[in-house]
Amino acid sequence: MASQPTTENPRAARTRAALLDAGFALLAERPIDAIAIDDIVVRAGVAKGSFFNHFSDKQGFAAAIAQQVRAALEQRIGAGNAGVVDPAMRLASGMRVGIEFALEDRVRATIMLRGMQESSRSDHELNRGIRADIDRLVCAGLARNEAAGSGVRYWLGLCHMAMLNVLERGHDRSEAARRLRDMLVLGLCGLGVGEGKAREVAEASASLLCPAPGQAQA
Repeated sequence: MASQPTTENPRAARTRAALLDAGFALLAERPIDAIAIDDIVVRAGVAKGSFFNHFSDKQGFAAAIAQQVRAALEQRIGAGNAGVVDPAMRLASGMRVGIEFALEDRVRATIMLRGMQESSRSDHELNRGIRADIDRLVCAGLARNEAAGSGVRYWLGLCHMAMLNVLERGHDRSEAARRLRDMLVLGLCGLGVGEGKAREVAEASASLLCPAPGQAQA
């Protein structure tokens, strides 16, 4: 786990920012296990001891960077869900925005997915929205009871795999929309949502990701 940010003086804040910037650059090139702490501090232009003033180890460092990106993504998802009440549509919107993120910002999406272990916990603060939407589905009788206990990790896993598929295969928006449609039908039905509802939500979300010719994108 990453240590708490050291913010008691501007110099410490600058050092932490330099380390994180270096981490972004290095993680865009290779996974954390292939990066030495020496590489990080040289890239950041700081002393090696400074690394351990801010982070306990490399895994905590990678997690801190991934959580920064995930927090930015969650802001985009929140904006996309503004005014949306239907929990199934909210879950679908989150997956769609994640795929859009992978299409539009390959580097940050890759960095986030490489360091997601910490924030994949179902009780993590960043998963509050997913947890609430799944709970609403269960309470409304639209999802299986098992979703209350395991639904968050299940849905996160689907979203992560959908984003990885886009990153690794280089899909355009049309192919990404087809993948999104399939993943949403499978994923929502897996939670216990009826097939008709799942297909309706999937079609609506796919059309937002890749509108038909002549259809304005929302």
